Amino acid sequence: MNTQAASRANPLGTEKIGKLILKYSVPAIISMVVNALYNIVDQIVIGQGVGMLGNAATNVAFPLTTISTALALLIGIGSASNFNLRQGEGKSEEAMHFAGGGYLLSITLGAILGLVAFIFLDPMLLAFGATENVMPYAQPYTAIICLGLPFMVFATVASHLIRADGSPKYAMGCVLAGAIFNVVFDPIFMFVFDMGIEGVAWATTFGQILSSAIAFAYLFRYKNASFKKEHFRLKGRLIKSTFALGSAACFNQLAITVVQIALNNVLTYYGAMSIYGSDIPLAAVGVLSKVNILYISIVIGVAQGCQPINGYNYGAKNFARVKQTYKTAAIAVLTIGVISFILFQIFPRQITAIFGTGSEEYFRFAERYFRIFMFATFINGIQPLTANFFTSIGKAHKGIFISLTRQILFLLPLVLILPIFLGIDGVMYSGPIADGIASVVAILFIYREMKEMTRLQQALGNPPAPA
Repeated sequence: MNTQAASRANPLGTEKIGKLILKYSVPAIISMVVNALYNIVDQIVIGQGVGMLGNAATNVAFPLTTISTALALLIGIGSASNFNLRQGEGKSEEAMHFAGGGYLLSITLGAILGLVAFIFLDPMLLAFGATENVMPYAQPYTAIICLGLPFMVFATVASHLIRADGSPKYAMGCVLAGAIFNVVFDPIFMFVFDMGIEGVAWATTFGQILSSAIAFAYLFRYKNASFKKEHFRLKGRLIKSTFALGSAACFNQLAITVVQIALNNVLTYYGAMSIYGSDIPLAAVGVLSKVNILYISIVIGVAQGCQPINGYNYGAKNFARVKQTYKTAAIAVLTIGVISFILFQIFPRQITAIFGTGSEEYFRFAERYFRIFMFATFINGIQPLTANFFTSIGKAHKGIFISLTRQILFLLPLVLILPIFLGIDGVMYSGPIADGIASVVAILFIYREMKEMTRLQQALGNPPAPA
């Protein structure tokens, strides 16, 4: 089937863009938000049942979660992007090889990550910023979380591939089932069975196993083609292409991990020199990290919902539809950012109180940190949206660079340098500065890409895309 015929046959190439974005983004947003609830619900239940040190323990364990998410996005977005690009080019058999290879990679690398993290648990937690008071809570919680990592990676990869196959609601259901299990059994294991912080970790792990089982069942229901044995092979060329297109999202998560580790250690060091002590900043920033992940999950949900649309139409050379998809998504992301900005500025204390009790100093620090660190929330969604856009159209090098701008090029140096002059306040001011600069860089990149697509569109004689 040639490219034009394939475009006419697939709704990604013909259906109204606004309708497509809703169809794919809403389930993706729900999936991302629900996935974020694993950590948020853990934080709330532990905060209510254990207190401030429990919140600090989940914050210390959080880098491991972002590392596993980075691995899952490397495989999931990489294989899904290749899947849709090949579909747009009319190469359905090659698309199935990318899907099968993605599933096999997720099982293999997920198991390796979980095993390594479990073996090196104590030195890992110390490196992540655990203090003497926090370690007794962080050890059992993280050890159990390690057991669920292979299932978490598989379920995440599968949700991307299922969405790429045109079943966004099924992808959402996979994540939703595990999250509902987690939400229901977190308090039951913690309070009814009196399992403490370990009970919360077990609820999370069992939820991830449930999501994996439902995702696995979809392998026998693919719409565009059926899997064959030869599709589940790890070929060097396919792995290289998968990693190339998944690396932007992966590096962004790894950058978050690096910054989180640096942040934990800087907060512990400079917090000890302040009136707050070392544990209050660690616990408060743990709460903010989870809330920020919820906001970012919505933004990335929009970006991931646009990935099949962008990938398919770019492969089919429908550049007008690609441009319109990005513009519509950008408006949605900016709207979400403005709403989140208002909430973070007006209700920081109320948001913090949801995650448990603490001293007045704890709430004062959290309130100030929310308002300053998250000040540029109204615009910082443009950076992950743009990075994901470049990945979806096969321009991985640009996606990687934009992914690294906020976390590595700007935020990390600021987190390390500003506290030297401003103390712990330097950490707070590093956030909006990094967000603002990274957003400007993303806007410059997308402006140039839009001009290039306009040129290609005119050369091919493509008409403007319908809204």
